[in-house]
Order: sequence, then C-alpha cells, then structure tokens
Amino acid sequence: MRRRTFLASTAGMAAVAAASPRIALAASSGARVKARPLPLSAVRLKSSIWATAVGTNAKYLLSIEPDRLLHNFRKSAGLKPKGQLYGGWEAQSIAGHTLGHYLSALSLMYAQTGNARMRDRLRYIVSELAETQRKHGDGYVGGTTVERDGKVLDGKIVFEEVRKGNIDANMFGLNGGWVPLYTWHKVHAGLIDAIRLANLTEARPVLVGLSDYLAGVLDALSDEQMQRLLVSEQGGLNETYADTFALTGNRRYLNLAERIRDRSMLDPLSQGRDVLPGHHSNMQIPKVIGLARLHELTGNAGDAAAARFFHETVTKHHSYIIGGNSEQEFFGTPDIIAGRLSDRTCEHCNTYNMLKLTRHLYGWAPDASLFDYYERAHLNHVMAAQHPQTGMFVYYMGLAPGSKRTWSTPFDNFWCCVGTGMESHSKHGDSIYWQGGGTLFVNLFIPSTLDWAERGLKLDLDTEFPFDQAVGLTVRRAPRASLAIALRLPGWANNPSVQLNGKPATFQRRDGYAVVTRRWKSGDKIELVLPMQLKAEPTPDNPRMLAFTHGPVVLAADLGPATPAWEGPTPGLTSAALEPVDLRKHEFRASKGLPGALRLRPFFNQYDRRTSAYLPLYTDTEWQKEWASYRAAQKEKAAIDARTIDLLQPGEHDQERAHDLKTSFSEFWQYGGRGMRDAWWGPGNFVEVTMAVRPATRAFRVLYWGEHVNKDFAILVDGKELIRERRKAAPVKRFVAVEYPLGPKLMSGKDKIRVRFETRGTDAPFFELRTVSA
Repeated sequence: MRRRTFLASTAGMAAVAAASPRIALAASSGARVKARPLPLSAVRLKSSIWATAVGTNAKYLLSIEPDRLLHNFRKSAGLKPKGQLYGGWEAQSIAGHTLGHYLSALSLMYAQTGNARMRDRLRYIVSELAETQRKHGDGYVGGTTVERDGKVLDGKIVFEEVRKGNIDANMFGLNGGWVPLYTWHKVHAGLIDAIRLANLTEARPVLVGLSDYLAGVLDALSDEQMQRLLVSEQGGLNETYADTFALTGNRRYLNLAERIRDRSMLDPLSQGRDVLPGHHSNMQIPKVIGLARLHELTGNAGDAAAARFFHETVTKHHSYIIGGNSEQEFFGTPDIIAGRLSDRTCEHCNTYNMLKLTRHLYGWAPDASLFDYYERAHLNHVMAAQHPQTGMFVYYMGLAPGSKRTWSTPFDNFWCCVGTGMESHSKHGDSIYWQGGGTLFVNLFIPSTLDWAERGLKLDLDTEFPFDQAVGLTVRRAPRASLAIALRLPGWANNPSVQLNGKPATFQRRDGYAVVTRRWKSGDKIELVLPMQLKAEPTPDNPRMLAFTHGPVVLAADLGPATPAWEGPTPGLTSAALEPVDLRKHEFRASKGLPGALRLRPFFNQYDRRTSAYLPLYTDTEWQKEWASYRAAQKEKAAIDARTIDLLQPGEHDQERAHDLKTSFSEFWQYGGRGMRDAWWGPGNFVEVTMAVRPATRAFRVLYWGEHVNKDFAILVDGKELIRERRKAAPVKRFVAVEYPLGPKLMSGKDKIRVRFETRGTDAPFFELRTVSA
C-alpha cells in the first residue's frame, strides 16, 4: 500500500477499529490488501546513488524558508507575513501548492532519515497554519490568489463563490484562479503525511478544520454542479478525503470522496475503454489513485477494475522507454511513440503518480512484473530528474535527439515537478521491502538496512546495483519463527541464480519471485545474481526507431555537452549491433552510427549532456535525405550568421547577462534542442533585453517554434510598440523565423536598443533574437 496509507498493518487497523466502531469499514480494507511496504522508519539507506539523492535533497529542503512559503497563508488570514513571497509559481495564483509538497517531503524525509530538523520544520509550519485557521474562524487554510480587474485578491473568494453554485471551470482554471482545488489537495495531503509519517498530532485539528471547510463548500453542490466543477484540475482530492475518512472514521469524508468522481473520465475507464488521448495526463492519474484507495476502503469492484485497466493502458500503450508518459503533458494516440518525441516528453509528476498507483495494485496482488515497471521508471526517470550535485529538478524529460535537461533554480521556479521531486527524493527506501502472508518481499535492489521489529528480523542489503549484477542479503538478527523471503527475479534478468551461504539455494518460483523459506540464523547470507543482457526495444509505431536497455538501465547516445544549442543531424544507426565498451558502467559503442560512431551510456546519469534515447535505423536513402536537410540548414544558418549584428540565445547565461536580460515573470524551457524564454501568461508580464545595432541594421529577427501560434503579445523597442504580434498561422513542427523591420526613426544615432516582449492576452515565447542587416 502506498505512502499515504494511514494504517500500517492489518493488526493496527483492527486495533483502531476496536477502539472506534466508526472505522470498521476502513479496517476491512485488510481483506483486500495482501501486501504492505515496511515503513520508511524501518529502512535506512546505505551509500549509493539513492542515498546521495536523499542527502542532496535534505540540504535543499533545509535551504527553503518556511516563512516565505507561508507568506500568502498569513496574508489571507489578515496576519503580517514573516517572509517575502518566493518567485516562480509561488508568485502566481497557484501559490501554496509548494507548501503542501514541502509538508509531505519533510514528513517523508523525517521517516526516511530520522533527522529531527525535518520534524521541527513540520511543527513550525503546522503551528503557523493553525494560527491562520484560527483567524479565519471557519477552518479555511489557503494561499491561493485570483486576479480580478487588475487586482490580486485572496483566493478564498473562489471557494465561497463555488459554495453558492457560481462555477466557471476549465482545465486549468476555476473562477479565474489557477487550479485552486489542485493546490488545496497538496496542502490536505501534506497535513495527512505530517500525521501519518511524523506522528505530528497537532496537525490533526488543522486537518479536520480544513477538511470540514471544503466539505461544506462541496456538500452544497448538486451532482450536475459537481461535474462542472471537476472539469478543473483537482489533483487527488478523492484520495485525500478517503484517507481522512480512514484517519478519523467520519463517513462524511468517505461520502464526499465518492462524489468527487469525474464521470467523464472514470466511468469509461471502469468499463475498460481507453478515452485518454487528448487528455491532460497528470489530471487523470491522481483521480485513479483515489479510486484505488476507495476500493481498499469500500470494496467497490468497479473502482479496482478502472485502476487496473488504467495502469495497464498507460504502461503498455502510452509510455516511453524510461517509464514516463505524455508529450507536452497530454496523452496521445495509443502506441504512438516515434511520432511524439520532443523536448517535452515525460512530465515528472506523471511518473511520481504512476509509481503510487503501482504500489496500490501490487498491494492487492503481489506480482514481480509490477515492480519491473516500477524499477524502470524509478531508476531511469525519477533518478534522472534530480541533479545529484545541485539538488535541482527537471519538469520534462526530453527524449528528442539532442535533448538536454532544464534544471529548476532553488527559489525562482517552484513548478509542480519541483514539489513531486522534493517528495520523490525523500523516500527511496519506501518500496524496497514489503510484507504479506508471512513473506518478506524484496522488490528493489537498493543498499539498505531493514529493522523489522515486529518480526524480530534485521538484515543488510548490499550491492552496487545497477552497476553490478550481484545482490547480497545478510541476516543480522534472526526471527524466532520460520520466514519466507521472496526475491524479485526481474523480467530483464538472463537466467538469475540464488545462493544461500555459498551454495545453490532451494527455492520456490512464485509470481516472479524466488521464495526461500527457512528458520533463519544470524549470519545467513543470500546472494542473488542477475545477469544483464543488451536488448533493443523498437517503438510500436515504427519498428526502425530503436531504444536500448542493458538489464534495468535505459541507454542513450551521448551527444556532447548541454551547451550550445543543438544543430546536428538526427543521429542514427545503419545496424542495430552495439559493441560493449564497459559492461559494468553500461557503456556501448555503435561503430555503425551516423554521422559517426556513437557512444551509448546510461540515460539517467547524463545530467549535463545532450542525449538521444531513441535512434532511427537508417537506410542509405534515408540518411542521404537527413544529411542533405542538415547541410541545407547549415547553409541557411551561415547566411544568417553573416547578416547578424547581435545574437541572444535564451538560456545561455553569459549571453543573457551580457544583454542585460530582465523579466517580470518568465519561464525557461527547451524545445527542438534550443532554449526558450517565455514571458508568462498574464497581462503585462515581460522579458526585455538590450541588443546592439549598427548603421547597417535593418531588422529585428525572432525565432519561434512553429506550433506556438494564436498568440497575443507586443514587441516594444525603446518603449515604443513595434508590433502587436498575434502569430496567426497554421501550426508546423519546425522553427519559424520572423524579421521585423526597424525604421530610421527607431535607429537614428543609436548603437543599442532595448527590446521588450510584453504579454497582452497570452504568453510570449521565443527561441532566438538577432539584429540583422539587409
């Protein structure tokens, strides 16, 4: 059972139910949950890439100032803020979502490491939330805002409008606010984690007050109004209300959890219909997690069927080689992968949530194949999305040729994927060990110590996995009774073997496990050897578009440093044969690569490199066409370079400093191998730079992505509007350059101009700026 499950064991659930008959329904979930993870507090990580990730993340968590995340919460309650508001998304109407993730991350980190500073932070934040709640007087706790008539208002107004039945919802908005229900879910979940993982009892009254406030808003809605409301992204509100019921026994919360059901999506899934194409991926996964939790509490078979169908559909028909899904955050046509490779594949939040859903399904019926998926996504996506030195996070994990990773900044982004990143790297020990039916399941090969006090077992797991095929488990304290230990035999392993105390072990094969049952003694040692083999995995829509794995590790062509912009031809192969260079490091060479020999290395740890995880298998004709296209592009670039007086490439920090880049609020992304600056949505947001000009200057040249059309922003030169740009054009999948003439009045006597992109009705994205001659 996944990490927001409150009751750690069937025995614990039965004891709570005995104390309070109202919780009997929640306790009955024990009959449906066959296996549960050993708690984080029982697992301590040893030196490894995962321990490094946790340690780096701990430093980042402690660098965050809680008072700055609490700014809007105090302001909403009429209290004086104690810290300046952070930037990025926290400066937008979605403000407050990071605090919810932060509560969860601190709780997980405390459970994973026992670091008391994490719990102290939790206690302080909860005390501040309690104070704001007292000031409101009705249970409300919130930091969201909404802009009306150019003024930023407290987001509580949106909830009160909904209470009255005033609902104007779209995918990412509710009554003008940016997904306030989604932000509410994060805070709700964070308080639950503080109680469950850190045993912070003072969080309970805050949780109940918060739950009652929103329940009062939603209980007043008719079913038709509820469905209109659920058009807007709501995160996993059905899950948090189900969990709040499990914690309190108050059936009001369970009833509400069942009403928070987006029927347009969840009913077809219950019927086994894939309606995912065209839908926002991470809007759907949390809803399904909520169904899984409700099944555990109520036994609703339709909820379980929907969760199983959704998981199978996403993992088998909508996922990329690294286990992630979505392109530009949306599901596409099933089994179309080669046609959806870009710099914006695989949003991290999606994989974070798919792993949670996997844990639910595994708990119902332990099967090693579920952890084959879990391991692939955990190792190749989650571990790729945090920089082990800086602790920063990736939003999209680009899989297009030449993609690089765009890292967050410490205090100026606060994307959703920063929040799920903080959580993911606080809990790498949460799924290694599971127990159920008198069996200890070992599912992940992460160096660690398990202290299972309930059974009197303590053991060490030692390995250099994934850079070694041997995994050793040593019993340090033996239980008094016989115990079965089930070792996952991964689907990628070529003829795995098991030894006990240096001799071949007698074991039972069951559901993908080698199960060794005996009366264990201190000093007993199991060695599991998992031979790794190289495998090519073609995309379902193009058998000549290949990805490669070596054991659990996804490989990618190393295309060089992350800077400068990617301008090479699409690398590929004339033969799928790879030659080993260093098997321990998972390094291979494609001698028949194009345009030359290619070095393939693990994808996940190429943090500061440009990569290609998919490689086309070219025919001679196809390569000649690709090479001709590349040469033509190079010729065109040379011609533009010859006309260029000044050049700015977004994301090149030296260039941005040299051009005195200023912004009110902007994002930096990668697309098509290039950096992009984007003046964010909202009237008056801007990005401005200083560009050099000469007497020969005739135009200002902007590079756009051809699918970024139907925009509304202005380009100003020295404070005067040059053009109101609408980008009215048919979308195309390539870069498009537009040159704006600079007349004599704008240029007279100048050697530099100040250029400003200013939003009017949409964002204003651009990929390159030049001043050019005729």
